[in-house]
Amino acid sequence: MNIHYHDLTLSEAKAMQENLRENIQSEPLNKPIHTIAGADISLDLYSETIYAGIVILRYADLQPLAYSLVKSTNTFPYVPGFLAFREVPALVQALAQIPIAPDVIMVDGHGIAHPRRMGIATHFGTLTNTATLGCAKKILFGKWPEPEAIKGSYTLIKDKEEIIGYAMRSKNNVKPIFISPGNQMCLQDSLNITVHCLRNHRLPEPTRKAHEFVNRFRTGELEEGYHELPNWELF
Repeated sequence: MNIHYHDLTLSEAKAMQENLRENIQSEPLNKPIHTIAGADISLDLYSETIYAGIVILRYADLQPLAYSLVKSTNTFPYVPGFLAFREVPALVQALAQIPIAPDVIMVDGHGIAHPRRMGIATHFGTLTNTATLGCAKKILFGKWPEPEAIKGSYTLIKDKEEIIGYAMRSKNNVKPIFISPGNQMCLQDSLNITVHCLRNHRLPEPTRKAHEFVNRFRTGELEEGYHELPNWELF
């Protein structure tokens, strides 16, 4: 699947978000999770070069199993609320390189915690028909009270009376992370999966590893393409 958004106007991009929104599946996840992937991108604010990566982990112990890396070109402008149009095409390329798709993909960004419920995790999930959730480092949209400073504490993110995600303290005395379902799962699924993926860092392991691998790719330590790690084993 080759996706290009460089010719879209903002009004056309907004219309595409509204159309994709009709495809969101928000029912509870109805399959066991054997593998989970983290997805992340790296690019300079005004650069056209984008580095994208998807790292697959075994869900039981969060051991990295394989990774897929892509260097691509982006020409869509930087506009808050439309960042998926800059990042999704490269992630779609990275996913296309993976021979066996992961059961769930955690994206560095938002799911439905977005003004049009179309954050990058939702955009990516509906476009590729995959189960996704978003885990972001900063809030984009919605009202939320500060959670307690204890690991595991969380509060609800709301748009008026609608719950659209969670603000969670992933580690004692650190800034919260912001969780929301993307596609093919419910709010509770996104919370449960994130809690399972927390270890000793602020970021959950899937997106933390994706961030690490993308940066190693950007600095030339890792090569583009799909690569299985020595401990490759599905489950």
